[in-house]
Amino acid sequence: MNIKLVAVDMDGTLLDSKKRLPEDFIPWVKSHPQVKVAIASGRQYYTLERMFHEIADRLVFIAENGTLCFYRGEIIYKNVLKKEDVVNTLRLLEHVPYATPLLCGIKGGYMQSTQEEELANATQHYARLNHEDDLTKVALEENIVKFAIYFKKQMAEASAHYFDDLPKHLAAVVSDVSWIDVANCDANKGAALKSIQQQYHISQEESMAFGDYFNDVEMLQQCKYSYAMENAHPEVKKKANFLTSSNDDDGVMKILRTI
Repeated sequence: MNIKLVAVDMDGTLLDSKKRLPEDFIPWVKSHPQVKVAIASGRQYYTLERMFHEIADRLVFIAENGTLCFYRGEIIYKNVLKKEDVVNTLRLLEHVPYATPLLCGIKGGYMQSTQEEELANATQHYARLNHEDDLTKVALEENIVKFAIYFKKQMAEASAHYFDDLPKHLAAVVSDVSWIDVANCDANKGAALKSIQQQYHISQEESMAFGDYFNDVEMLQQCKYSYAMENAHPEVKKKANFLTSSNDDDGVMKILRTI
């Protein structure tokens, strides 16, 4: 393998079930300067940058499930929602049970709810989180790249049907048992990774990716060396070219150590 790019999902993939990084991941990145490493997550860029502050200047951050990419603090790719789509989706969500919307903007995240459960789950992923009484006003003033919709009682997958009538240029993706993301249909981790490959002249044959859930599928398909975790959703395993051990059994590092 002549690997020049490695893209790694976070939750359920690189992080174990207790949200811990493998002990040798950061040392591995430091010792492989010839490999460009992309952290690909539904999390906010500012959260990822804080988590990896020690090696932030070495990493490409594919944030907000591929709607924003940063390298050394600069945006190198973005996919922004139309303001009318944000407003209309907010109206739709008024009639979806268990759903709490969070608007993901370039400058930060915006949430109306102040309930403990929603805040606890949102702050885990969003270092810059603002409470706003009027999300429609935010939609008109800020560049929004994505909805992150939190569902109580882990109702995300069971609630996906509420988004069947979205305009064709929008897509709703279940990113976790408690989260659904809504973004432009051409916005995903795979599209962001393709942009990175083009910018740095790296081919699919020189690329490796790891993932476990539906929001990782396009990214896996963008790499010859695509690995689904043992704990991945069964449908995601079908999309990957290879399998590796679970996130609790050092699955990512077992492969990276072979490079």
